[in-house]
Amino acid sequence: MRQANGNLLDVSGRTAIVTGASSGLGVTFAEALSAAGANVVLAARREDRLTALVDRLAAAGGSALAVKCDVTAPDQVEAVVEAACQRYGRVDIMVNNAGTAGDGGPRPERLPHELFEHTVRVNLLGLWYGCQAAGRRMLRDGQGGSIINISSIAGLGGVQDFPPAYQATKAAAINLTRNLAVSWGDRGVRTNVLAPGWFPSEMTDPYFQAPPVMKEAVLAPIPNGRVGALSELVGPLLFLASDASSYVNGHTLVVDGGFSASLGQARHSQEYVDLIAAFIPNGLGVAITPETP
Repeated sequence: MRQANGNLLDVSGRTAIVTGASSGLGVTFAEALSAAGANVVLAARREDRLTALVDRLAAAGGSALAVKCDVTAPDQVEAVVEAACQRYGRVDIMVNNAGTAGDGGPRPERLPHELFEHTVRVNLLGLWYGCQAAGRRMLRDGQGGSIINISSIAGLGGVQDFPPAYQATKAAAINLTRNLAVSWGDRGVRTNVLAPGWFPSEMTDPYFQAPPVMKEAVLAPIPNGRVGALSELVGPLLFLASDASSYVNGHTLVVDGGFSASLGQARHSQEYVDLIAAFIPNGLGVAITPETP
């Protein structure tokens, strides 16, 4: 337990690597870790975006380093970890966030093999390279660490005509995390999963910019009735990164507005709600709201 100020979510002075840090969730994760006091090493292919993010974090009082990296190349992933250690001494937190849904669009029976294989290389092999490169450093220096693998609720079960390689790799990420948790936990390296539901990102934007029927299909199974805000991932991330989760290992923390709590039934339409309210006598079918207490 190394928190400096009594705040269990504090990661001051620790060093965190975030892959896929050039956009979307990766930017949110990098900003959150920096704001919580960590030195942040940003890894992605789009170096110009990384440099801009380094400047923003520095302007806010943080310390960050940008390293261009394609996570499908294990030597480049090793180079990121090496750069982090050279600049900051060690790696305390590894966030394997880089991912793609490049196999999205075609129905499974029409999906070209090369699209499936590319998604596997990024989402599974890239994640594995990050786990191993960071894990080896953490094990060698004997001070432990926290590895956070970004999966998805799509890894928890099947979704009709959803990108099949994306789903398969996100499920594999969960079980790989469990394997490493039981392999490395006795030496102080914790490995956990953060599994977001629907949040705004480059990957999900096409769903929200499509005709309304697409967004309606996305929202229908979510009990909270809305897409998540990126800020709602900050607490869960810092929980897994910090001493607040010092006895949490091999866990999948789902942040999905209740999506995975359902057996697949969509939320009721307003038409259905009104029908039930009219059908059940004595007002017992009317939902309690501020307007109808």
